[in-house]
Amino acid sequence: MSHSIHKKQKTVIIVAGGTGKRMQADIPKQFIELKSKPILMHTIEVFANYDRHINIIVVLPENQMKVWKQMCKKHNFNIVHQTVAGGVTRFDSVKNGLELTPDEGLVAVHDGVRPLVSVQTIHRCFEKAERTGAAIPVTDIVESIRKIEGNDNVTVDRNLYKAVQTPQVFDAQILKAAYRQNYVATFTDDASVVEASGHKISIVEGNKENIKITTPFDLEIGELFLD
Repeated sequence: MSHSIHKKQKTVIIVAGGTGKRMQADIPKQFIELKSKPILMHTIEVFANYDRHINIIVVLPENQMKVWKQMCKKHNFNIVHQTVAGGVTRFDSVKNGLELTPDEGLVAVHDGVRPLVSVQTIHRCFEKAERTGAAIPVTDIVESIRKIEGNDNVTVDRNLYKAVQTPQVFDAQILKAAYRQNYVATFTDDASVVEASGHKISIVEGNKENIKITTPFDLEIGELFLD
């Protein structure tokens, strides 16, 4: 199996459309520095470490393209990647990224503000997607959870639920076909888009530290993990 995995062209679309509202920062959260380097650079590096031949597409808001170019110069960041302008919603942004994606192979979609994804998690997602066409990383829910029903709330079995992360990896044709659907509010991630187009989703184990860095507190945790 493993030899065929290298034949399939691999692409990752890194969605960095954030404006930084929750971070109370003047700069978009993907550009905030973690260990003296923008978060987004850490994220790109993990994928380059996973596979140096991976095709990297970074989706950024139109008005941040120039800033990003300057940052790459300043940090001597030379991992090869393409950039494309994002859209109004995450759905639109991924769609724009897909325009640069080959029609064959495997495509991962990953949040730009998840720099702590492990190479092992990425590997598990690609390997499973190679076999099933759609794979996402999940973790167990450790807290007790309750469901709101009108004015009431009830306890539910947390073992029946999983927390979802990225990268979410798909066969290119499956993902492209799914993104030809019209946008619906229930599309919160790529798996929900692909599932709505009638394809089953496989799950693999994620890694606990693969958090989305969206608040100053997350930034502190990120610093700790990078140590």
